[in-house]
Amino acid sequence: MTKLVYTREELMASHDYTKPQVEVGYTLHGGFDAAGTYISPRTLNRWPAVHAWQSALTKRGWPLIDATTQLLQRGHYPNIEQQKILLDNGLGETLWNSLTITGVIEARGQALCNFEAPDFQKIIVDDISQTCTGHLHKGLLYAHGMDEGGDPKAPDGPGAHDQMWFAARDLVFGKGRYPIPEIPDSIGRPDRGRLMPQLPEGFEALILLLMNVLMIEVRAEAGFSFNCELLKGPETFRDNREAAELAAKLIDRIRTDEAIHVGYLQTAISEMRSFTFKTVDGGTISGKDLIDPVWEGMVRWHGVTQADLSREQSKGAIHARIAALKNGGEILSAYESSDDLVKAA
Repeated sequence: MTKLVYTREELMASHDYTKPQVEVGYTLHGGFDAAGTYISPRTLNRWPAVHAWQSALTKRGWPLIDATTQLLQRGHYPNIEQQKILLDNGLGETLWNSLTITGVIEARGQALCNFEAPDFQKIIVDDISQTCTGHLHKGLLYAHGMDEGGDPKAPDGPGAHDQMWFAARDLVFGKGRYPIPEIPDSIGRPDRGRLMPQLPEGFEALILLLMNVLMIEVRAEAGFSFNCELLKGPETFRDNREAAELAAKLIDRIRTDEAIHVGYLQTAISEMRSFTFKTVDGGTISGKDLIDPVWEGMVRWHGVTQADLSREQSKGAIHARIAALKNGGEILSAYESSDDLVKAA
């Protein structure tokens, strides 16, 4: 019989590694098996659990929601061609800023370790003991937080994604190449008040958090693809190809780690569509009617609204850096003609 119930200790368990992950002076989480294959931390049982919960859901006739980059209606800005133009003209600050901001945002993800997830069984009619939703308060959020920013209970422990991003950045640029950029207060959808007033506020807040984080993970997948393609390209960092290849490998390992986050978040939100929720007025509401309108708005904000806003915020600073160059007008013309929106017009 397929195992569907796990303890916190089981969900936090890691594989036995043959070799730890140590790069560029950083001792990092995860490790390698005897064949040299990278294995993410705390996935000994998390992946089998997620796969089992997904299978149980689909057997009940409920599909998994889409959690691929197809949800994103805008491409990366600047795109690969534009970023290469910037690097070829000595303007590495845009990429440096992106890698730095990503690392700092990852570190903030450690906050999930301190998030007290409520027991959803209190507001769900169905038995959720054998579901992902029923395990959110049994280590899934804590493990996610550790993956992003390390274990707050062990500050001297292995570095997590924040340190991996900084290591990748330092490999191609060197430490301290540019000033630390201004870090956004948040990259999630802003609070818009109550969106699920049928539920107690604490449960609504967690559902919105899960949706926000899932869409951030989807955006991250697009970022992994962009950065790996850029760093692996032989025409970038020509004098430092070995370091650029290693930086790409580090980002690809983060990508491997993040897959479990997409997996459990996608599963939990998909499960919630299948449940019947108890409402604060003593009635009930189908999960599909509760979840779908809010999820649609969340996808729209991350896939369109946020992308357009980020583009406009970045564009002015990039244009200013190009304009400061001796042949800035010519370079700016090439940069603008390479824009995806210009090409599509």
